Amino acid sequence: MDDMKALALLSGGLDSILAIKLIQNQDIKVVVLNLTSPFWESNKNMNWIKEITKKLKVPLVIIELKEDYLKVIRKPKYGYGKNMNPCVDCKIFMLKKAKEIAEKIGASFIFTGEVLDERPKSQNKKALEIIEKESGLKGKLLRPLSAKLLPEAEAERKGWIDREKLLDIKGRQRKKQMQLAKEFGINKYPSPGGGCLLTYKEFSDKVRDLFKHKEKVNIEDINMLKVGRHFRFGKNKIIVGRNEKENKQLLNLKQANDYYFEVPDCGSPVTILQGLKTKKTIEKTASITLHYSDNKKSKGLVKFGKEKLNRKITVSQLDKKELEKFRIR
Repeated sequence: MDDMKALALLSGGLDSILAIKLIQNQDIKVVVLNLTSPFWESNKNMNWIKEITKKLKVPLVIIELKEDYLKVIRKPKYGYGKNMNPCVDCKIFMLKKAKEIAEKIGASFIFTGEVLDERPKSQNKKALEIIEKESGLKGKLLRPLSAKLLPEAEAERKGWIDREKLLDIKGRQRKKQMQLAKEFGINKYPSPGGGCLLTYKEFSDKVRDLFKHKEKVNIEDINMLKVGRHFRFGKNKIIVGRNEKENKQLLNLKQANDYYFEVPDCGSPVTILQGLKTKKTIEKTASITLHYSDNKKSKGLVKFGKEKLNRKITVSQLDKKELEKFRIR
């Protein structure tokens, strides 16, 4: 169908690549949409996304999810998984974005690489039905890898797609996908699993703490959660770099009203203090900075400031047990 166009959601994983190949094999033009999120490790794999779309000979549209997406993370209608991962609400949000793009480019239908029961939270039959309905795509969303196990989509009913050429894959085993990859000549693809930082307890704890203490959260706040050790002292947030790379990242992510701290004349972390700057919070932040520095004396000098390290304070090292009381885990 030379005039038929479909929009694919591409994560970069094998499932979505195979779904694209299945639709291309039915002579339908495919446009690929890749959504990037501050919570997805796949963002680091953008070179791979560009490489695979080039090999598949499909146009690539990239959309960065921003503050409106964070509202979904804060208050998901369908709740969280094991940690702070609102998988069902997240997929609904992404498909709403995809629907907007499909209308702009004149795509006749949208399809994904989802596999029935591959993910317990968002890919069971009930969840797939909810996602379709809430995204405004009821009966219109095609899932080529599991299509024969699901009700016919509009693209099948109208004869745009031959249902017999679609698949009936189910569950977490990937033998069928790997075999199909060989048949398609696909010998390079990322390993499955992981991907979303919200599925990890430690990161989820940081997100939960952030939402609790800050009403308006932005992408920079989320990016800060990925770097360093995090502490909560009352209403103040303290972030300590683990190495030189993180020190540089923290300085780049530092916001205008934040203070930063360092111990002079020795190996020292960069520490960021957010919130109200009182004598007590400055002392506590300096003590934490001294604790993680190479200065092992019981007392030491710590420099700090907003734009420059133009102030100094002498503090005692914080006891490890006391330190752990403030650690966000």
